[in-house]
Amino acid sequence: MLKASKGILALGSAIAGLFVALAAIAQDVPPDVLVKNVTLEVIDIVSKDKDIQSGNQKKIVDLVEAKVLPHFNFTAMTRLAVATNWDKSTAEQKKQLTEEFKTLLVRTYSSALTTYRDQKFDFRPLRAKPTDTDVTVQVRIAQSGREPVMLEYDMEKTPSGWKAYDVRVAGVSLVVNYRTEFANEIRTSGIDGLIKGLAAKNKGPVVVKAEKK
Repeated sequence: MLKASKGILALGSAIAGLFVALAAIAQDVPPDVLVKNVTLEVIDIVSKDKDIQSGNQKKIVDLVEAKVLPHFNFTAMTRLAVATNWDKSTAEQKKQLTEEFKTLLVRTYSSALTTYRDQKFDFRPLRAKPTDTDVTVQVRIAQSGREPVMLEYDMEKTPSGWKAYDVRVAGVSLVVNYRTEFANEIRTSGIDGLIKGLAAKNKGPVVVKAEKK
């Protein structure tokens, strides 16, 4: 029994060591490689899954939560979108804001995935020094009959690897896009009003807005 217990402990230690090693490897993945790997993996799944292509919302959300969410810093994104009102929020309000904003972005991203129709992705060379901890990864998206669109991920290096804190589509910042809207809502209804507004929006149909800086 003692030998068996030692064997189980040894196996447990080995598994734990493996997870630590994998986590360390994930942290060392360059930001441009990370974006490319995640994008190609998600697109490959979407292109082969008929349920997702037909609009199965649960499968789409599950895919985004499993493959995309881990690489975004939603707290940073929410803080930037709420701007100066972030410091005026309580800890509980910050938590609720982050959760509702995350849900909103997940729904928006999930909706965008259902529109995928054989777009081509050109992953641009990363213009950064090895010591940089804040970079922009560019992806050029081409589709037949339409002008190419540049997708840019602003990313920062964290203890758990590279995380995106803003996304720009054709020069339009996702964070800036919501900043004015959030400020107006807070001015009218306060921070709690913004939280309620986001919660209500998350229960309705997805609406993708485009607003220039």
